[in-house]
Amino acid sequence: MSEVLELGDVSVVREGRALVDDVSWSVKEGERWAILGPNGAGKTTLLNLASSYLFPTSGEVTILGERLGRVDVFELRPRIGMAGVAMADKLPRGQSVLETVLTAAYGMTAHWQEDYEAVDEERARAFLDRLGMSEYLGRKFGTLSEGERKRTLIARAMMSDPELLLLDEPAAGLDLGGREDLVRRLGRLARDPFAPSMIMVTHHVEEIPPGFTHVLMIRQGRVLAAGPLETELTSRNLSLCFGLPLVLEGRGDRWTAQGLPLG
Repeated sequence: MSEVLELGDVSVVREGRALVDDVSWSVKEGERWAILGPNGAGKTTLLNLASSYLFPTSGEVTILGERLGRVDVFELRPRIGMAGVAMADKLPRGQSVLETVLTAAYGMTAHWQEDYEAVDEERARAFLDRLGMSEYLGRKFGTLSEGERKRTLIARAMMSDPELLLLDEPAAGLDLGGREDLVRRLGRLARDPFAPSMIMVTHHVEEIPPGFTHVLMIRQGRVLAAGPLETELTSRNLSLCFGLPLVLEGRGDRWTAQGLPLG
């Protein structure tokens, strides 16, 4: 399998502080990675590197075979799908759900004067249906609930037929029902052999969808563990990552974690 992302000895330093420190990591075609870590660990920094919106202070980043610093990122970025709060903030709140997804076909955030082909609308409707949003096509993006907005963003990220899909805390802010619905849908996507390679940032093992294959754990900018879920997602690694004793339990293809009782 070819590598879709490779970081070699990468550091990102801001105001004298290393957001990520000497990170080496590779993601191969078809893999689905969860990035776990506490607040401020460097998770979103890794995702921003993978999206080409952030350049390393030192080290090398190669995305889809292209080296950052040697490639026109405006040609590279359409090959990468990104869903997260940063993207949501760029989208017009008065635009319909269908338009919000359609604009991604042209690499835009807002509808202007472009004419969409029938195949574009069919694709947009298909992705929205896959995420359970068929009933909301005419709704304004700004009126959606948090869960509906998250599902729209994922459909939008898929619209450009990306080779790499990046998900920044897709279940954050959702209630239990919304989280479980989204995790189920992401699990279905993760199991699709034609879906792109995927990287998802989360704080919670409960949010890792079925079908994900690998985990990277990061703390204070340094990687603590990286590899297949079945070997690296352990109580010991999770405890080191979050800085307190944790017990990890697996049931089927899902996980839960809780702290040890005091005294």
